[in-house]
Amino acid sequence: MTSIIFVCHGNICRSPMAEFVMKELVKRKGLENRFFIDSAAVSREEIGNGVHPGTREKLREKGFPVLKHYARQITREDYEKFDYIITMDRSNTFLLYRLLNLESSPKVHPLLSFAGMDRDIRDPWYTGNFEETFQDILKGCTELLEKLS
Repeated sequence: MTSIIFVCHGNICRSPMAEFVMKELVKRKGLENRFFIDSAAVSREEIGNGVHPGTREKLREKGFPVLKHYARQITREDYEKFDYIITMDRSNTFLLYRLLNLESSPKVHPLLSFAGMDRDIRDPWYTGNFEETFQDILKGCTELLEKLS
């Protein structure tokens, strides 16, 4: 089984969006038994909070289920457990390495790198643009699933 954890700053916008999009893409291909998918934050700011309303609304609008979720911070145990640690932006990657006391890791990848793009997924907490974030996440997750299946 391939395990994937998506990581963003607070685990209420981008990473749960990626988690739910990936879970649904996997389900649509009938591959649920081949993947374990989760999400987490690099910060502690939103721990215990649910999915941001903008993320929830965008996922429902696009036909993706919103599952039960409470923000949590990534741990060293997560690092050991997951095959792929997928970050949303350069800041998330930097903070992840710092939090877990890593120099680098072959497990850590920016999501858009799977789509051949070298740019961040902008945080809709600041931009308010959940559509742009959704499109980037959908593209990244689609290409990631293609690579892994």
